[in-house]
Amino acid sequence: MRAIVLEAAGSPLLAIDHPEPEAGRGQVVVRVHACGVCRTDLHIVDGELTEPKLPLVLGHQVVGEVVETGEGAERFAVGERVGIPWLGWTCGECRYCRSGRENLCTRARFTGYDFDGGYAELAVADERYCLPLAAAGSDTETAPLLCAGLIGYRALRLCGDPDRLGLYGFGASAHIVCQVAVHQGRQVFAVTRPGDEATQAFARDLGAVWAGGSEEVPEPLDAAIIFAPAGELVPQALAALAPGGVVVCAGIHMSDIPGFPYADLWGERQIRSVANLTRRDGAEFLTLAPRVPVRTTVSEYALERAGEALADLRAGRLTGSAVLRVRE
Repeated sequence: MRAIVLEAAGSPLLAIDHPEPEAGRGQVVVRVHACGVCRTDLHIVDGELTEPKLPLVLGHQVVGEVVETGEGAERFAVGERVGIPWLGWTCGECRYCRSGRENLCTRARFTGYDFDGGYAELAVADERYCLPLAAAGSDTETAPLLCAGLIGYRALRLCGDPDRLGLYGFGASAHIVCQVAVHQGRQVFAVTRPGDEATQAFARDLGAVWAGGSEEVPEPLDAAIIFAPAGELVPQALAALAPGGVVVCAGIHMSDIPGFPYADLWGERQIRSVANLTRRDGAEFLTLAPRVPVRTTVSEYALERAGEALADLRAGRLTGSAVLRVRE
């Protein structure tokens, strides 16, 4: 099968003829139709996430159809449409798993990091961690929901019930979360690179009441979600918070956070991070998304152009999400 493989951090992705996976016990083989390109993939390629399986097929926003089921796999039928997200396995035994916090499992394993992912024609996954997908929505438009949407949704939940919500970095996750927050009746303030008029206009088109640079936020925020992997945004977002507000860092990797005055934290302000996702997050968000309804904006790339998609993500040349179109 065709696959795009990372052999070492910092090396170019290679298009190869890869052995087809087989379904083990409790697993399904999925014919990949589309796979979203995530900033986490970029962190893996750049060596900022340091323990991937190598060689590795990246990709954890996988949309496809089941073509084979392993022994004991009865949740999905052959031909059923499913999604494969980042969370690929948990132990079910640790105190986090037993308390509904499987996203913090001490032995968790992840798609496109510990297991081969969706930058390929076929992917194998534990059926318990796959998500059933409704027939509605194209494959490329659905793919970003499986990480950009899920992580954004979890980050939004951790904000509490804010009236004024700041989104720092308006890319794949933020353009989805903006729609959900507006649907919930919140005021969204989109914080972008200074002078990025195209992204600011995009945010306003999706319902943001304001869009501009981080030094220009016009009102105190009740909550802020930081999607950009830039630690310097944390003190800036903190300084923009009203008392009792929260800054949620939604990325899996971020540059170092510089020092800031205690006065900016005082007043029961909080800083917290999001780690991974749970299957409950997936079920809740995929039920909510069509009610909003969430409309993803995507740039499509052929599978062999995965390296180009990552380069465009790194350079900030994308509006919305990048998605690999694997099945023509």
